[in-house]
Amino acid sequence: MAKKIKDENGNTYVQKKPLYKKVWFWIVVVLAVFVIGGAFGGDSDDTSSSSSKTEQKTSNDSSSSSTAESSSTSESSSSEKVSAEYRAALRKAQSYSDNMYMSKKGVYDQLTSEAGEQFPADAAQYAVDHVKADWNKNALEKAKSYQENMDMSVEAIRDQLTSEAGEQFTQEEADYAIQHLDK
Repeated sequence: MAKKIKDENGNTYVQKKPLYKKVWFWIVVVLAVFVIGGAFGGDSDDTSSSSSKTEQKTSNDSSSSSTAESSSTSESSSSEKVSAEYRAALRKAQSYSDNMYMSKKGVYDQLTSEAGEQFPADAAQYAVDHVKADWNKNALEKAKSYQENMDMSVEAIRDQLTSEAGEQFTQEEADYAIQHLDK
């Protein structure tokens, strides 16, 4: 609310509040802090969580840690020969495998989909051919999710895992998942 002031001649003037005393100014400042903080803070959290997952995996299996180190070294040297688009597709494929437990066909479809990542078919094929994924483990994790969260029967889970409209795992991967599912 502006304050009205009269001078000695009887003229009325409106004295406005300084910018920093206006409510809308502070709302904008708070929103800007959240947006900037989210932009910078979100990336570091994702990186630290994925690196902590990698550390957990290597600490759980010490015999494979030397293999993992050598494969990541060879991957970094071979990635210099690969285009940035192929490397981006590979990183996205690894994310889908590690976080969403998708099938090989599901990852490929997501990478090439118009509603998805829109990578060219050759980049998506490179990604699924080079991603470090245990497709049996992914099928098992999906099966556990269906069993725990959706109370599905074993046969319904098998159908969902192998369906073209579902997860698109191979029959062998679905069989592995069903065999190792808690019954």
